[in-house]
Amino acid sequence: MGIANYIKEIGRGKDGARALNREQAADLFGQVLDGTVTDLEIGAFCLAMRIKGETAQEMAGFLDATHQRLHRIPASDKPVIVIPSYNGARKLPVLTPLLALLLAREGLPVLVHGTATESSRVYTSEVLLALDLPTQVAIEPIASGTVAFVPTTLLNSGLQRLLEVRRVVGLRNPAHSLVKLMNPVQGKSLLVTSYTHPEYAVSMAETLALMGSNALLLRGTEGEAVADPRRTPTMQGYMAGQVVERQEHQGGTLPSLPDLPPTTDANLTAHYIRRVLDGQKPVPTPIAQQVAHILHLVQAL
Repeated sequence: MGIANYIKEIGRGKDGARALNREQAADLFGQVLDGTVTDLEIGAFCLAMRIKGETAQEMAGFLDATHQRLHRIPASDKPVIVIPSYNGARKLPVLTPLLALLLAREGLPVLVHGTATESSRVYTSEVLLALDLPTQVAIEPIASGTVAFVPTTLLNSGLQRLLEVRRVVGLRNPAHSLVKLMNPVQGKSLLVTSYTHPEYAVSMAETLALMGSNALLLRGTEGEAVADPRRTPTMQGYMAGQVVERQEHQGGTLPSLPDLPPTTDANLTAHYIRRVLDGQKPVPTPIAQQVAHILHLVQAL
């Protein structure tokens, strides 16, 4: 075993590197997740892929290996909404918990999974804790009308280790894209995921098609899978990997801005979310539109 033969293919530089096929990518990533390769090999893999970039076939192979090793969330009586949350808040308050709670209010079970990948941001788990929703400590079913935050390490400890490589080398690796595309649920579900840069919109769409995913893909807010509360982003719905609906980006001058928390502080964000849920403040229109798209997609499952 070992991944040296794969590193030779993907590590030839930007112009000389060769893409792996789906089966090769699954074999490579499976060994990385299982911890059967050295730290040096993992570092070489991360840096080689950072330079080369992942193809959709490679990402599908990485997902195949990951899905085979995940501790799966049991199915619920309704489709589970899956929201990856790994970027957190840098300038704007993180409103992923608001999206999750609005969907739970519609009677859906909502899984939010994630981990802190940088020390300088405020994360969804912190805001949920301020809302009296603690992080789960075990894998269990999610009741309809509730939100569960599951840390990545519960889903797969090898994946958590790979995400932590960023703290050492300072660069993202395939795991940071993979966690936004994986689905830890056993039964019916809808993935709500996002991209930060336009080029990822193309690669993520190609991967969703290859995986036959049910999903809503949008330009995220600082990398989070929640619509920017100030301006509606492009949103695209998928059923079994096929595009079924599309929300166009809101252009032009904004007539007004929502009254958002002045900082990213978790307690201030939680207070704002409570006021929105209680009807004291309006749901930002882009987030309301996102909820509507998700509900429409769920009806088709």
